[in-house]
Amino acid sequence: MNATAFITFIVVTFLVGVISWFKTRRHKITTSAGLFLANRTLSFTAVGSALFFTNISAAEFVGSSESVYVNNMTVMAWGISSVFAMLVVSEFVIPVYLKGAMSTTPDFLENRYDPGTKKLVSFLFLISYMVNLLPIVLYSGAVALNGLFHFSDIWHISYGSSIWILVWCIGLVGSLYSILGGLKAIVISDLVLGICMFTGALLLAYFGLSHVGNGNLQEGIHTILTSKTEHFNSIGTSADAVPFSTIFTGMILMNLFYWGTEQVIVQQALASSDLETSQKGIALACAGKLLGPLLFILPGIIAVHMYSSMQNTTEVFSRVVSDVSPPILSGFIAAVIFGAAITSFSPGLNSASTLFTLNLYKPFKEKKGRTVTEADLLRNSKRFEMFASLLAMFIAPLIIFSSDTFYTFMQKINAAFSIPIFTIMFVGFVTKKVPPIAAKVGLGFCFTGYILTQIVFDTGIHFLHILAILFLLTTTIMLIIGKLFPMEKAYMAQNKQVVDLKPWKNRHWVNGLLLLIMILLFVLFSRSGIAT
Repeated sequence: MNATAFITFIVVTFLVGVISWFKTRRHKITTSAGLFLANRTLSFTAVGSALFFTNISAAEFVGSSESVYVNNMTVMAWGISSVFAMLVVSEFVIPVYLKGAMSTTPDFLENRYDPGTKKLVSFLFLISYMVNLLPIVLYSGAVALNGLFHFSDIWHISYGSSIWILVWCIGLVGSLYSILGGLKAIVISDLVLGICMFTGALLLAYFGLSHVGNGNLQEGIHTILTSKTEHFNSIGTSADAVPFSTIFTGMILMNLFYWGTEQVIVQQALASSDLETSQKGIALACAGKLLGPLLFILPGIIAVHMYSSMQNTTEVFSRVVSDVSPPILSGFIAAVIFGAAITSFSPGLNSASTLFTLNLYKPFKEKKGRTVTEADLLRNSKRFEMFASLLAMFIAPLIIFSSDTFYTFMQKINAAFSIPIFTIMFVGFVTKKVPPIAAKVGLGFCFTGYILTQIVFDTGIHFLHILAILFLLTTTIMLIIGKLFPMEKAYMAQNKQVVDLKPWKNRHWVNGLLLLIMILLFVLFSRSGIAT
């Protein structure tokens, strides 16, 4: 371990923590709204940075670089195409949530269907967070840090043992951050770390390209643009990790779910002061997503020109940073990676706690006839966060046994929970009389169908296409049930007038520009562009 790199890592991490404390020291958490929604006072920069950095965990650095090194830039489609989904959510979904003063996305399901559907979906969200989202964040952070500092060599222990130790270190720090600081502290850290991340990415690109060019930046750029250019291709075939056709089937559905339904993401937008602020914040997050090729994919391209083979491809990003960066930059990037892990883990915990406390614990107590105070909600939410974090820390190291590439594994597990929930949300948005029983049947059918096609039967069809087929079948079943057994009274959304619902007047031309850039990026990284 390089002493300079490690000292830089400690100093930068400490400074981010101090800045977050300084900016939130007068923000006393005395209510559940303060813990979960920062009292709905976030600015558009805070919303945008929180949305972007909550989405960007160490998994993005680790998974994207590995996928580009092993395959090509088809993995780029996940981040770039999500811009379309984010703008759809900004225009049509967020206004509904804010209009109903909703604290969690399952609140919509209670209004649209019934309390039972809300509880069922809240339970599925919690399972997803504790066995998938939180463990993946911890594991990817541990892999990246071990690759940067080589703790397994320093401590003279196995690779697996070092991952266990690092998972628990990240998990404990992230738990304290969420429990003590709440959402306000998390979004302040996101803003600071966002600036650090873009700075680190630019510096890493400079040193990486210079390394490929034997000390000459221009020669490095020339090298990656003229050799092994097939790795620049983002238009995938059926043989690639992400076939281009999947963008228009399962991928768009998963992106719509993630940005419009996933509690850990939507909660950031719901904490905005009004609709205009939320829409500006989402547009800012879109701009960040469009920079994804520079941030997460270029290190993989650089690795292609540095290493003919690697035994452990999950360490592609970490090895590039270690081999091309001066010690100060290595420590700086390690601090960003650690911060990314913390500020993805902490919002995940905060959102899981929100779902448990408001959607399960509070209704259960009130059903028993007991009065639930704010102090009681805060106390039990923090207890649940401790339980969820401990469970995630036990599960995370087991991901090492996955046979898929890390990014593919992560998306396949996400899909098991996302599409069933998204489908019943979608039907709830576009219909008025489909009954609660249809939502419950739809959840069961879609979830069971996905598990059978991925574990029991080998269909030979890409899992994203399977998701689109299940979405259509589930929607059809729900509509048939709605036709046969419609609700007596049509659903009507209520305006609770908690925040100003006036939309951002400049959103259309800004959104159009963002979509144009999205399309141009696919053209640039294709065989018609630089992947010739």
